[in-house]
Amino acid sequence: MSPAEAETSFFSRHQFLISRLFSLSGLIPVGAFLVVHLVTNASVLAGPGTFQSRVDLIHSLGPLLVPIEWAFIFLPMLFHASVGFAIIAGGLPNVSSYPYVGNVRYTLQRATGMIAFAFIIWHVIQLHWMGAPLGGGKFDPHHASSSAALALQPVGVAILYAIGILSAVFHLANGLWTMGITWGLWTSPAAMQRANWISIIVGVLLGGAGLGALAGMRRVDVEQARAIEDRMDEMKRMLEGREPGDAPLVRPVATSAEGN
Repeated sequence: MSPAEAETSFFSRHQFLISRLFSLSGLIPVGAFLVVHLVTNASVLAGPGTFQSRVDLIHSLGPLLVPIEWAFIFLPMLFHASVGFAIIAGGLPNVSSYPYVGNVRYTLQRATGMIAFAFIIWHVIQLHWMGAPLGGGKFDPHHASSSAALALQPVGVAILYAIGILSAVFHLANGLWTMGITWGLWTSPAAMQRANWISIIVGVLLGGAGLGALAGMRRVDVEQARAIEDRMDEMKRMLEGREPGDAPLVRPVATSAEGN
């Protein structure tokens, strides 16, 4: 048996389990993270101080932040993407062969999945600390709004972010509808129509949050935001009993949980 045949055989033998895990991972934790991510970013619309406080809350996890990222964000996302690409490439039978999905909608689901994956890779390299060796890692958790604003100022970057955000949102919102079919939650035309409206509402709300966050970041007055962030950092140092210039008791790690 060739390696390709062995791989196909493995997928075929575990088709039901893989399809369920693939569908579930798209909602929890990957989809849930996207919702939290966009809502957190949209808090910049209330001001740099509000966004900084959200970032500080995330980084209060300290040393637990990195393993939590890998366990609940990166690994599930890599699994979901790997199975998705296998379906697209024909390496896995299309267990989600939704008989009621139009060709356009089906194609958009696959296309936005690929676009969103490419966008996430670039996003992590650009802002996450792991991207620093590649010239990225531009997000500073001590200066959340100002560092994100500088990274998003180029018009070309903003356009790519808008495309990436909308692709990820469509993939999640439409995925809610298709997930219900996979799990047999809605089987009648009426139930599918109701689920369709729910997906549209979710997509519009999340798309608004994502684009609002992007616009809010680009409108940030960098100097004013940095002054606010410096004051907040000084207050944290005082509460922790540290002198100016001292290293934080638990050094925050720039994470993909912030920034657009």
